[in-house]
Amino acid sequence: MDDRERLISLNMVEGLGSVRTRALLEKLGSLGKIFKAKEKELAGIDKIGPKLAPKILRSIKDIDIGPELELIEKNKVRVITFLDRDYPENLRNIYDPPVVLYVKGEILSRDCMAVAVVGSRRASFYGMQTSERMGFELASRGVTVVSGLARGIDSKAHKGALRAKGRTLAVLGSGLLNIYPEEHLELAEEIAMSGAVISEFPMMTIPDKGNFPKRNRIISGLSLGVVVVEAAKKSGALITSDCAMEQGRDVFAVPGKVDSVTSKGTNALIKQGAKLAETADDILEELDLGASRVPVDASSNLPPELDKLETLVYNLLTSDPRHIDELLEESRLGIPEMSRILLDLETRKLVKQLQGKNFMRS
Repeated sequence: MDDRERLISLNMVEGLGSVRTRALLEKLGSLGKIFKAKEKELAGIDKIGPKLAPKILRSIKDIDIGPELELIEKNKVRVITFLDRDYPENLRNIYDPPVVLYVKGEILSRDCMAVAVVGSRRASFYGMQTSERMGFELASRGVTVVSGLARGIDSKAHKGALRAKGRTLAVLGSGLLNIYPEEHLELAEEIAMSGAVISEFPMMTIPDKGNFPKRNRIISGLSLGVVVVEAAKKSGALITSDCAMEQGRDVFAVPGKVDSVTSKGTNALIKQGAKLAETADDILEELDLGASRVPVDASSNLPPELDKLETLVYNLLTSDPRHIDELLEESRLGIPEMSRILLDLETRKLVKQLQGKNFMRS
């Protein structure tokens, strides 16, 4: 058994974790000595004690990592340990870096310039649109977008980065062979081609709810800053922002409607001192990452090739749905002309029609 396999094995010991693994390594001097240690020797180590020592010995004896190694090889997964030189530098510097990272795809040195975009799973149109735009803008400027592959804000951030043909990293709260949610399996495959899907959990780990707060420290740990797009008062995204503050990372929040449940958390963060973020520029300036590398066609810019009436209608639309009656009243256009313009804008994917003759910018 080599050191990589020993660390994979220790990572499978319930209740051990990275802090205690480092304590063992610092006291005993090598991974080989950990596996040969006696119970009394382990019990005397700070952070281990007499209760955990016998459990570690039993686990080391009982765990068969053969099937795990087969799954790793069969699925072409790379395992990076916290002793490896190519372990992500941002993550290495947190209090409790994962013992191992299971990686599908590639983590590159340039991914040290990363920003996390997180938020509510039950996001509004505004939140999802903002998240995708933020992911797009950041990736267009050469910043790696980190998120958690969850429904809502997370998935939109990944998709924005992919649309910009940039890099994005997805951190799971399950094993790589248990992608959650299942409908994001195809998205995970796309991310692996343009970045990496990452987990600290063994390959077949189920998406237990206790895993997600734990994985949030990795999302923030990989990043220079965390942007919370939408979050209710008790959202998991706020756990990520807490991790970020503990790790000395910058926290940003996108302001939302005062009467929106999913904006209560973000607006509270701003009150508590989080930096207000409306565009990627707000984040890049604060993190001192310099000017944009690639021009961005932000959603606030007027699309090209609009005639006078199309421009009028487009300017009346926002990221929030507006009823056609409002548009008719404010534009003073007739129904046939308004219908023609909206259909044309929708065909060009500049406008999206919702139920009840409501329209919004696409």
